[in-house]
Amino acid sequence: MFSFTRMISSVSAALALASVSAVLAAPVNTNVGPLVSRAAAPSPAFVIYTDKFVSADVLPPATQLAGYNVVALSFLTLKGPLDQAGAYAALAPDTRAAKKAEYAQAGINIIVSAFGETDKPTTSGADPVGTANTMAQFVTANALDGIDVDYEDLDAMNKGDGAAETWVTTFTQTLRQTLPQGQFILTHAPLAPWLSPNAQFAAGAYLTIDKNVGSLIDWYNIQFYNQGLYTDCEGLLNTAGAPFAGSSLFEIAANGVALNKLVIGKPGTAADATNGFIDPATLGTCVDQAKAKGWSAGVMAFQFPDADAAWIKAAKGTSFQ
Repeated sequence: MFSFTRMISSVSAALALASVSAVLAAPVNTNVGPLVSRAAAPSPAFVIYTDKFVSADVLPPATQLAGYNVVALSFLTLKGPLDQAGAYAALAPDTRAAKKAEYAQAGINIIVSAFGETDKPTTSGADPVGTANTMAQFVTANALDGIDVDYEDLDAMNKGDGAAETWVTTFTQTLRQTLPQGQFILTHAPLAPWLSPNAQFAAGAYLTIDKNVGSLIDWYNIQFYNQGLYTDCEGLLNTAGAPFAGSSLFEIAANGVALNKLVIGKPGTAADATNGFIDPATLGTCVDQAKAKGWSAGVMAFQFPDADAAWIKAAKGTSFQ
């Protein structure tokens, strides 16, 4: 997911296509309380990212997110929390606690999304252990329900030397030391092509990461967009086609990734991605087709307010009403 959109090149490194402004980093709340148990990861998962400014309260009333059970504050970067993640951390403690309680009452988990498109953790030489410990501290300090790893260091992944896969593996293992499974949500948001075999990702990309630490990851918020593919149910579910053959939903499952960890991610509107948008009513028919074939992982949208309660109701089709 992005503060600006990006698409993988089928022959070389990815290109940044557009940009928007980002707010200054907010300080991390260092008043860390004791580790407390959280609700188990929801299944199916209905995830909404929030990066755009909403209001001084940061998050909307929970009623505006009816139908979702996870909201991801975007983004916690190497420089600190930005945009909605930064704004949430900057709230007065009592205001933040009240918002957390409101969302918990509505059955909505609040997590933070790490990195995003602008960060290049491996390429920049960030320490995966130190970075994971800092980000885990942000989760516990702000009483969040977990973290989403939106790793988009395309330069590192395209090198194919295994450095990206090793970095993400170590980062994930370190996160789980502080954010135990069953107490905190830990998800990843890979680009769909990274879950398919492709010579461009010679070290295996997320297929290797899944083999290494897939058991530690609750689910994948897969970005089925920005690749010139996944624009109808057939391409999304069954046959992705070139240049990233093998990257549709059921092809990814055939590649060895657990089917019910594969959350279908889509932009809320055409403006939220370079391409790959499917209107939510049509997406709902794709969801029904996938459910009929044994899938039930859930749906992710980028981003609120473009994808709201009405959006997710339509995108659920008839399968999850």
